[in-house]
Amino acid sequence: MADDYEIAKVLDLQGLLCPIPVVKVSKAVKDINIGEVIEATATDPGVMMDIPAWCKSSGNEMVKMAKEDGIFRFVVRRLK
Repeated sequence: MADDYEIAKVLDLQGLLCPIPVVKVSKAVKDINIGEVIEATATDPGVMMDIPAWCKSSGNEMVKMAKEDGIFRFVVRRLK
């Protein structure tokens, strides 16, 4: 099944520790249009809790999150 989004921006947050991944996603989301998505990769396991919490508090959408070979990949849609 194909994903129903087109990636507007890609972020490599690997090697960065909390809270830097959230700060960078928060800044990057302001650079895309409402409805567009950001795909990011990170190695800090804290993103598994921090990014969904940021999405909820900021009014954006956590589209997808997965872990593969120690890399956390997530997709966030700008809603505001």
